[in-house]
Amino acid sequence: MNQLHYRNILVAFDGSEEAEWAVKKGIAIATQTEATLVLAHVIDARNFPTVESYDLTLRERAEREANDLMGKYELEAEKAGVHNVVTAIEVGSPKTKIPRDLAKEYHIDLIVCGATGLNAVERFLIGSVSEGIVRHSHCDVLVVRTQDE
Repeated sequence: MNQLHYRNILVAFDGSEEAEWAVKKGIAIATQTEATLVLAHVIDARNFPTVESYDLTLRERAEREANDLMGKYELEAEKAGVHNVVTAIEVGSPKTKIPRDLAKEYHIDLIVCGATGLNAVERFLIGSVSEGIVRHSHCDVLVVRTQDE
């Protein structure tokens, strides 16, 4: 039986509990396969719908929170033995930026993300981020629903 060997793994996180589980699983896979781990957070541009209502402090706070989580996850990965950790914080639509732009830029062959649930109305109107990643990705995608390893 052929063993899968991922070289570049992108873990997308948003601060949710399921995203944290995804980070842990992504770290475990990267450790086992000796892959490069790309930790990515996309600040959802839908939170800033128009220039007039755009509040710079909102974006700054979002970036600060993303950087705090990024540092925590980067340290976890390094402690677990991941030798090559790359970080990326972007602004845009996570469900297109992750599978199209980031996956291409970093030559990703596996994306790991949490099955973070929006409420039913938001899922109906805009779709979930994990669904968008699966739909637009050209590589394998692992959608994490449990904290089990």
